Amino acid sequence: MNTHRIHRVAKLTGLSKDVIRVWERRFGLLKPTRGANRYRNYSDEDVALLRYLKEQLDAGGSIGELSKWGREELLSRARASAPRVSFVDNTFTRLLRELLSTLNPFNRVIFEKRLNGAVAVVPFEEALHGILLPLQEQVGQLWHENHIDVAIEHYVTKQIQQKIFSAMNQLPVAEFGAKVVVACPPGEEHDIAALTVAYRCRVRGCRVYYLGANVPVASLANLCGAVRPDLTIISFPLTLSNDKASELVQTLTREVIPTSPVAVGGHGALAMRDVFKRSHIEVLEDFAELDHKLDRLMRQSFSRA
Repeated sequence: MNTHRIHRVAKLTGLSKDVIRVWERRFGLLKPTRGANRYRNYSDEDVALLRYLKEQLDAGGSIGELSKWGREELLSRARASAPRVSFVDNTFTRLLRELLSTLNPFNRVIFEKRLNGAVAVVPFEEALHGILLPLQEQVGQLWHENHIDVAIEHYVTKQIQQKIFSAMNQLPVAEFGAKVVVACPPGEEHDIAALTVAYRCRVRGCRVYYLGANVPVASLANLCGAVRPDLTIISFPLTLSNDKASELVQTLTREVIPTSPVAVGGHGALAMRDVFKRSHIEVLEDFAELDHKLDRLMRQSFSRA
């Protein structure tokens, strides 16, 4: 079962963080746990329950009356109305199907109208993980199987990049907080995952230096030497050969790690985790682990300040 921090729960449910805290304290309907960082973590059940409550309130219900049913009864009712509670997920699945259908034969107008409309009506983090990243993955698979031309794959990738950059540009520029450098290794041209990492860092208030695709290690080391980041994150969507992975790790250990801790993530990093762990380079298993890492860095940064 997934766990979610309160800001994520607010976006998933459409309820404010203050309302969630009040309902938790006053009615005892939620059962968050506390992670090692002492922050509350809410379960998928908590999210489903809050969505159901909001749905009932929108239909004219009263939270006071609803709370009398208790958590278990409300969860049972939420499960019974699962088609409505999971409406967003079903909508994303249908939307992805519709978007992919516009690529062969290619219809730019319909693709952009549907994509723009969908991203505009849901919280961006939900659109990012429910629409944009799955779209990128499926388009890459279609290109790999020769169902679409590489030009179409590039077009979709640029559309996704524009959406993420636009969302990042709407965030305030952090003047304080942890400094994080995000980059792709030499030769890696796929940077959507790295861009997603940069966005999540920005959302959490980090000072982000996003370098993008195909960054030479020497250039990365120069920047880290000048900036002295609290963390450097390198995205590996693809797996390297054992020889190339070992050579890269040796170079990172020699040139980057003296000035910055290094963490790696992505499908390629997970496949090469043994190579990284032998050199004490942290492997981030998923976005939830990234979020916890960033939370710790931000606390340490403000403690120092």
